[in-house]
Amino acid sequence: MTAVQVSKRGTVTLPPEIREALGLNAAQHPMVLAELRNGGLFLQPAEALPVRQIPLEQMKKWITEDERDAEGFWQRAGQA
Repeated sequence: MTAVQVSKRGTVTLPPEIREALGLNAAQHPMVLAELRNGGLFLQPAEALPVRQIPLEQMKKWITEDERDAEGFWQRAGQA
């Protein structure tokens, strides 16, 4: 475990060994997803892709899942 300073603006600098282990040094525009989990912070490597590089079948799958999730949301919202 490594202690990392947090600036007043919330900026953190990941140590080189962590960036290397996560493959962030190789990315053109390195990014991480930040999530609160059980009172702690979880960082996961992420990559932005131009939409044109995402296969059409994958986008259709995401849309179908999103529509299904939205239906469930509105059904639950109507019951409240």
